[in-house]
Amino acid sequence: MAADEIRGAAHGSAPVPLSVLDLVTVGAGRTASDALRTSVDLVRLAEARGFHRYWVAEHHSMPGVASSSPAVILAHLAAHTDRIRLGSGGVMLPNHAPLVIAEQFGTLEAMAPGRIDLGLGRAPGTDGATAAALRRTDRLNEGADDFPQQLAELTRFLDDDFPDGHPYRRIHAVPGPVQATGPGGVQSPHRPPLWLLGSSGFSARLAGVLGLPFAFAHHFSARNTLPALELYRESFQPSAVLDEPYALIGVSALAADEEREARRQVRTAALAMVRLRTGRPGLVPSPEEAEAYEFSAAEREFVDSWSADVVHGTPDQVRSGLDDLAKRTGADELMITANAHGGDVRVRSYELLADAYGLPTPAETSGAASSSEMRSGGTGRE
Repeated sequence: MAADEIRGAAHGSAPVPLSVLDLVTVGAGRTASDALRTSVDLVRLAEARGFHRYWVAEHHSMPGVASSSPAVILAHLAAHTDRIRLGSGGVMLPNHAPLVIAEQFGTLEAMAPGRIDLGLGRAPGTDGATAAALRRTDRLNEGADDFPQQLAELTRFLDDDFPDGHPYRRIHAVPGPVQATGPGGVQSPHRPPLWLLGSSGFSARLAGVLGLPFAFAHHFSARNTLPALELYRESFQPSAVLDEPYALIGVSALAADEEREARRQVRTAALAMVRLRTGRPGLVPSPEEAEAYEFSAAEREFVDSWSADVVHGTPDQVRSGLDDLAKRTGADELMITANAHGGDVRVRSYELLADAYGLPTPAETSGAASSSEMRSGGTGRE
């Protein structure tokens, strides 16, 4: 696996490569279909403007987040794109049998060769009761404790290299390497790169020891960002995947034409988070509903703390905030999530950010792709 399937290139004046994290948020008065149409608009924009990758996060039992099935959504997005990397940010490994994940992402790799990332987390992506329903067990700690073993099993399925005598030696994830072993067999040279995701030190250390790229959830665990990145770098051991650490951080950021409007939009996401944290998850409220809501003192304290970690304002203000964050953390890549009630607001935020950094225009990215395709002898499609 080539490191260039992991490392991105910064464009324009961006300090590091910029990417997109999509939670497929559903606003009040909107449907999941509306949210998924926004995802198509966003991934097309991200590809046209030179964002490096586009990830979808797994969540469950949250009415305002329609990303319970990342593999299904990624297949849909793959059909609407040609170049941008697509991946999970992440799939929650303890929720699934490793063989199932290997099959799903092997299928995605067959759909979009050389463009798929497999980001893995060990949290359930939901509450305890829902996690028990997903995993068919009430021993929820078992999933986290067994994460390294599950990761090793998944890697074996992806590489089709269980040792002789292993009970899974004759079991193969298809599509996968086994298809190249029989008469006339031909298999893609690519396999999805593995990323470990985390919001604490556990996955940071494990990613470092295994020499894997690491993605940290700064957007909801900002206080742990610097310690986790330091631990990852200190623990890192060169591997066949990477010769030096590569870490991205997820960042909540929202740009609007006016600072006041950005604050107004962030308030909707803040109210959604208040409801989620107090056991009342729902659709993302409208700006009007959020403006009319009377926050309690405790809620106000939470909102102020949460909003402080959302980079928001005019395009120049957001650019400055992201530049500062990249400098403070030393992150190799910033993955931006823009949460708001309306899909048009989210799309506009990424447009403004692309303009603020002088990212390539659609004409420029299209021209670059055409030149690359000419050099490689085609588009890779049959």
